Amino acid sequence: MNFHTHQLGLARLCNDALAKPLTEAEREAMILAAARKVEELFDILRIDHRNDHNTRETPQRVAKMYVEEILEGRFNAPPRITEFDNAQAYDQLIVTGPIALRSTCAHHLMPIYGQATIGILPAADGKIIGLSKYDRIVEYFASRLQIQEELVKQIGQYIMDMTAPRGLAVRISAVHMCKTQRGVRASHRSRMVNTYYWGEMAENAESKREFLQECIALDYAGSE
Repeated sequence: MNFHTHQLGLARLCNDALAKPLTEAEREAMILAAARKVEELFDILRIDHRNDHNTRETPQRVAKMYVEEILEGRFNAPPRITEFDNAQAYDQLIVTGPIALRSTCAHHLMPIYGQATIGILPAADGKIIGLSKYDRIVEYFASRLQIQEELVKQIGQYIMDMTAPRGLAVRISAVHMCKTQRGVRASHRSRMVNTYYWGEMAENAESKREFLQECIALDYAGSE
């Protein structure tokens, strides 16, 4: 059974992680197989990757980039969550962001870039996690072929499952280069913004309002 046939048996949605992280041997085999396919694509597009000094090693670089960077969240284990006791029983809104977001459009394989903001209503008798872990979670789910509507829900559902806060909000504001570099060729100021709420954040209009006000404040601070 060759690598391609083996992988077809393990096929999942493009923004799902594989059932098990890749081993080092599997990773190397994937890069090698992908590089051959990029070479085939270049041959079809009449790009001379054998003799042109500009593209001679490009198929190998592209394959390695996809496996080890652009799609690494698909092939690696999820980030470990460091929990702390909520010793002071803090139960008010916590907002963290902007968190840098870099992903890839599942429709055209073009970059998506922008920022995520996360609002948490912790449980007074529960746990809280280190702020850097939210950045890791965003990076983990963004490092796949994505559409923004599903990405925002994947990030939030993972936080809900792992930390069980009373409420949660995740907001993404991002530029889609499948819109700015092709098609209508929109301005890079053109963004897509979406927000998803869980628990008390979904039920309480005042909590939603406070979260969105903090998002505006963070956006303004970041523009100074």
